[in-house]
Amino acid sequence: MKRRSFGLMAGTSMLALMGPKRRAFADTPDPSLLTTSLTPMGSERAGNASGTIPAWTGGMTKIPAGFDWDPTKTLPPDFFATDAMLYEVNASNMAQYADLLSDGIQTLIKNQGFYLKVYPTHRTHALPQWVYDNIAANVTRTTMQDGQARLGFNNGYGGYPFPILSSDPAQAGAQAIWNHEAHWFGPYLSQTTCEYVVANGVPVLATAANLNYRCDFYQQGGTPESTGYHFSTVFLLQLGPATNTGDEAIGNISTNPQLHPQETWALFPGQGRVRKTPNEQFDTPSSYTDGISNFDETNGFYGAEYKYDWKLLGKKEILIPYNNNKLFTGNGKALHLPKYYDPEYVRWELHRCWVVEATLHPGERNVMGRRQMYIDEDDWTIHITDTWDNAGNILHLTYLMNCAYPTLPGTIYANAVLYNLQTGQYATVGGSYGDAPFNRPWSFDPVPDSTFNPQAMAAGSSY
Repeated sequence: MKRRSFGLMAGTSMLALMGPKRRAFADTPDPSLLTTSLTPMGSERAGNASGTIPAWTGGMTKIPAGFDWDPTKTLPPDFFATDAMLYEVNASNMAQYADLLSDGIQTLIKNQGFYLKVYPTHRTHALPQWVYDNIAANVTRTTMQDGQARLGFNNGYGGYPFPILSSDPAQAGAQAIWNHEAHWFGPYLSQTTCEYVVANGVPVLATAANLNYRCDFYQQGGTPESTGYHFSTVFLLQLGPATNTGDEAIGNISTNPQLHPQETWALFPGQGRVRKTPNEQFDTPSSYTDGISNFDETNGFYGAEYKYDWKLLGKKEILIPYNNNKLFTGNGKALHLPKYYDPEYVRWELHRCWVVEATLHPGERNVMGRRQMYIDEDDWTIHITDTWDNAGNILHLTYLMNCAYPTLPGTIYANAVLYNLQTGQYATVGGSYGDAPFNRPWSFDPVPDSTFNPQAMAAGSSY
């Protein structure tokens, strides 16, 4: 399931880790802040003091002048193709920019020769007004399950459930993760994507699929009561490789897995029946990445929040992938270089990100003993996740790339790259590209409810 222009100079990111303003924990967030000092999403409306991060002025809600783009015919173009690169970060100058890089990115640069191309920042994220209205309502109506955000949330609907974070770092960290889980991609989304695995320097197509999403959480005119605890459902039809062609799956995503666990069903050609699959929220090696990453690492984090204790470390200016529309011009396989994903197609920008640390809750287990996530303040999406094993060794790095989609509007997930920093292998998840069939235009039109019904999936099978 699944997104900004900044000028940068050495020494301009003196923000470091800033704790949120301290208030008594029993504070009551003020919705009026979303129309004054904060954006309707809950981010800081103003730019930074040095001018390297601009003010948010409404995001990208129209196709920029000079672009003749028909969303029904092609994927979105690179709206910022004429921007001049500000600088490149590589092994020779990494120390100069170390404060702007996560530990995982620094490790990838040192071990694999990776590099970043940094461009001006554009705060393109925007949402429809009805979503802004829901976000404002969520400020006072969303509650935490049993008073603990790590367990889930109730009564939030149609927008980020916690736009103004708690002053308690433990609650705020989990709230930020739920905002990420409630990422925006419209009420419906249909697309064709693929996943590649690169081991021993050779890219191999791991999965190609048609995906259909229905997001009950983001149905205009809905209420918390109308959706219950259901966030979204996805239907997947695999197109390749040949051994998996025709496989189908349906997954339900919950906003409160304590009360309503996630559910997944799979249909395998030739058997003619649907089977309910084990929960994919945990540290089971992912079949979509050939075990290079685990299921709960998808999208930066797609796991069981209750397994971790969460802590908001503060907000930090950091380089993250953003406005990565150029991905849609490349050939999928060719972008997968032997040691890393082609940096020439990835745009990095300076953004303010919430920094959240996850450590295992007492009594819980996971091969990832600690995780650190960087969540963009505007789109509330995890753009970088670093993970450490239980011995304290850095293990995996994930970075997520978004694209600017002004006709939705919004910046939405475009692709993710997952690196095993100990073996040198990597995989990508959810990419659309310039080569067929992965260049099919995305559709946000409604999809019949029967698409997401396990019984209908079984009835339509052939064997």
